[in-house]
Amino acid sequence: MSGDVADRPIAPRPDAQGKHKRLAGFALARFEAWALPKLAAALPARVLPDHLTALGLVASTGIAISYMLSNRDAAWLWVANGLLVVQWYGDSLDGTLARYRKIERPRYGFYLDHLTDAYSTLAIGIGLGFSPYMLLSVGLAITIAYLLLSVNVYLETHVFGEFKLGHGVLGPTEARVLLIALNTGAAIVGPMRFYVLDVPFTPYDVLGLLGVLAMVVLLVSRARRNLRALAALEPAGRRRDVQHPPA
Repeated sequence: MSGDVADRPIAPRPDAQGKHKRLAGFALARFEAWALPKLAAALPARVLPDHLTALGLVASTGIAISYMLSNRDAAWLWVANGLLVVQWYGDSLDGTLARYRKIERPRYGFYLDHLTDAYSTLAIGIGLGFSPYMLLSVGLAITIAYLLLSVNVYLETHVFGEFKLGHGVLGPTEARVLLIALNTGAAIVGPMRFYVLDVPFTPYDVLGLLGVLAMVVLLVSRARRNLRALAALEPAGRRRDVQHPPA
């Protein structure tokens, strides 16, 4: 094999079982690394990872419904807070339980986990958009931006062989904590609407749009870095069928 960087593999590939190197650099990663194995150890044997995945899906649906029902009574925001905790439990613990019991199904788990994550993101975003605290357009913008970041993570996993859990210091758990804080504020002080060109906004719309901007900036930054790395590994104009002398 040539020593030229263009002739080297792009990155470590997943093994035959579909495993990738998992990287977690977000703010609560250390807490979860301590807490989740303890929670997994406490579960009875009849509870399986798929049961926890289903619990997370049910909780996500309940969160969306709670946001919609907050049009009638702000107390539903407290229900949404409780369900966010339940959703964290189901969504974060299913993979941990599989690894703890050594019953991993890496390709099945990777596919199912991210499919359900996409559903949960969409459900919560739509629920927010149909609440009195956020415009539907803003809720959908948040959903689209987050899903684009997720697609980028999956592409990075494929080309670099590394699965990065989260975006910078913000991962799914941190997003839930932020939502709980915002729900609490909304339940206490209300929507606090103001108008811009006859369009009713709330402070939560402003925060949502700032979040969208931050996610777009992060996506562009990561895409530029990834493309630079890939361009160095695969220089433009280099024929792949030409053998180069060893370096």
